[in-house]
Amino acid sequence: MTVRVLLADDQTLVREAFAMLVESAPDMEVVGQAATGRQAVELARATRADLVVMDIRMPDLDGIEATRLIAADDDLAGVRVLVLTTYDTDENIVEALRAGASGFLVKDTRPAELLDAIRTVAAGESLLSPGPTARLIERFLRSPVAPASGGPECLSDREREVLGLVARGLNNTEIAEALGLSPLTAKTHVSRIMGKLSARDRAQLVIVAYESGMVTPGSL
Repeated sequence: MTVRVLLADDQTLVREAFAMLVESAPDMEVVGQAATGRQAVELARATRADLVVMDIRMPDLDGIEATRLIAADDDLAGVRVLVLTTYDTDENIVEALRAGASGFLVKDTRPAELLDAIRTVAAGESLLSPGPTARLIERFLRSPVAPASGGPECLSDREREVLGLVARGLNNTEIAEALGLSPLTAKTHVSRIMGKLSARDRAQLVIVAYESGMVTPGSL
């Protein structure tokens, strides 16, 4: 299956470089380029892209608001957002995850890593690694916002265990090993948790875990 990618960045050279890279992959195609957040939302609707590579700092409408609009649009339920960040200097990454982004990517990432990130997010997974995720949330998650629907109190004890491990950046195989489960059982638990908490993906589960107090900054 070909992944249809929309690129959103206000720097033309950056967009063109990413476009050349994406087009070089046999399983991807660039279906549009946006210079502003508002253009990104409009093109997401017009092109029906599978994934938007979204810069945060853009004119007219920034990447966070554009992500929020895409995530809130029922007609764009299948569109994933991979946010670009300057990492250590970008304090908006957690807000982007709250808004509905499925992960984040450092702007100076290696080409092969960018393509792998696109494949990962387009496949329905989240681009979260234990170290960077923990550090970002520890630094920037300061104003809790109640989850949209339900909370960890609606989960079983096992599901709470699984959610805690998801929040630490573990994948399904690692969760299975930690809890003595099969990978399929771990995946089933994660899917049920997402359903109970109305979470789009694992990135949203991480935010819920921190905001509910299940996992606290500095505990990793």
